[in-house]
Amino acid sequence: MADPKEEQFLDDVESAEADYADVDIDDEAIEVDSLRAERDEFKDKYMRALAEADNARKRAAKDRQEAQAYGGTRIARDLLPVYDNLNRALLAAKDSADTASNALVEGVELTLKELLAVFDRHGVTRLTPEIGDRFDPKMHEAMFEAPVPGTVAGEIIQVSAEGFMLHDRLLRPAQVGVSSMPAAK
Repeated sequence: MADPKEEQFLDDVESAEADYADVDIDDEAIEVDSLRAERDEFKDKYMRALAEADNARKRAAKDRQEAQAYGGTRIARDLLPVYDNLNRALLAAKDSADTASNALVEGVELTLKELLAVFDRHGVTRLTPEIGDRFDPKMHEAMFEAPVPGTVAGEIIQVSAEGFMLHDRLLRPAQVGVSSMPAAK
């Protein structure tokens, strides 16, 4: 005869169906969890893409501002020798005692003034160190060193050429002579 345990198993169909119903619910729960994980992954990718797009927009705006502010760097550097030559011509003409060159001097002065006005409109400013100022390697270029009595080492003793800045960037350092006078003992 059959074992009573086995018969009980065959008679308990409702409990077996309940076990299988739990399996369906578990499958649904697994599928819902999987869909939630996939949703979270897509949401994360979406947020990262938004952040990357925002960063790209900010970089482009910064690049545009820099191009607008510093785009004329090359032409400004190319115009600096023009300024130097006009300045030298003006100094040479003023040193000359020739009265016939007064109109020429006036023309050079007006041209130089106009060039400086153009520089000013575009953010180009002159660096004009004075004799006796402290040498700053960020703003000045030492053309020579000489021991000059009555000066301190690192003091500007001569200005050969003015420097120029474009907004906050150095276009050309001021060319100066620097004292190398040893410290007094």
